[in-house]
Amino acid sequence: MGAGMNAPANRNGDFEIGPDYRPATEARAVGGRPEGTVQQFVMDSKDSKLYPGIARDAFGVVDPNNPRTLIVKTHAEPWQRAITVYVPAQYRRGTQAPLIVVHDGPKLNEPDTLLPQVLDNLIYEHRVPPMIAVMVQNGGGDAQGSERGLEYDTLSGKFAEFIEREVLPRVESHYHVELTHDPNGRAAMGCSSGAAAAFTMAWFHPEWYHRVISYSGTFVNQQWPFDTASPGGAWDYHETIVPDAQPKPIRVWMQVGDRDLLNPNVMRDDMHDWVAANHRMAAALKGKGYQYQYVFALDAGHCERKVREQTLAEALQWVWQGYKPARAPHTEIARRSDP
Repeated sequence: MGAGMNAPANRNGDFEIGPDYRPATEARAVGGRPEGTVQQFVMDSKDSKLYPGIARDAFGVVDPNNPRTLIVKTHAEPWQRAITVYVPAQYRRGTQAPLIVVHDGPKLNEPDTLLPQVLDNLIYEHRVPPMIAVMVQNGGGDAQGSERGLEYDTLSGKFAEFIEREVLPRVESHYHVELTHDPNGRAAMGCSSGAAAAFTMAWFHPEWYHRVISYSGTFVNQQWPFDTASPGGAWDYHETIVPDAQPKPIRVWMQVGDRDLLNPNVMRDDMHDWVAANHRMAAALKGKGYQYQYVFALDAGHCERKVREQTLAEALQWVWQGYKPARAPHTEIARRSDP
């Protein structure tokens, strides 16, 4: 496609973009339009019942008895994380809002303005519903043995349960908002392992989340500790889990770059190629009849900001297609019409 061109926001399937990128017009402020508020608060591990906090002593070594995993020494380590909350100007107190949970959210006092700016414009133009964005900073570190890796790369419902039980109630309490419990009005988004976590939240708890945005998804073998139920970690999603399961009501927008990661891990198990993993994931979703859009970005690496600046508005529009509020209109905030 030409410079700045994206996949159509109303079509499923596989698309190629790049190699020249331009920020979408929706990524820029437009004078006279209402702006949502962006605020932050801090969560502390001492208050968490699910994640007391760990850290890695040193990077792991391949387990000689199981080459699919690493032996990693860890220690207890507390965490603090910022929760950044965007509330659109169109939100009305006492109504239940759709929401998007975003992984790897910004640190305290370092807000990322891209998502709030794009949402300001899309909501104003009635191209997505007025939603609240909850951007959750990770618990620290990366990959096996880290708090971030434990939260994001584990194939279970635990991280979604952490968000549901410990994060969202505080968002509602701190900012006097109400969040919908309708899974069709809830999305999860992330990049790298955060993208895998977004899919995992919807996969294990489709009663909570129906919509997923994945940038450079870590659908590779990075789970730790080892689990015999999913010995290949997130690689198993496209190897066996998605192909062998009945389709779930999940709508997935996903992207990978042609220069995305390849084997950064000490393991050489043929399950650490991000490009191959995302190709396979898209094929698995297609094979089971999912609503999906897959964007292959030329001349793009891992989680490239230039790709997000161009595609985020389109991704949000695509993933929110078909949204209808679950409740009667008088109990919900104003909604957009489908594009």
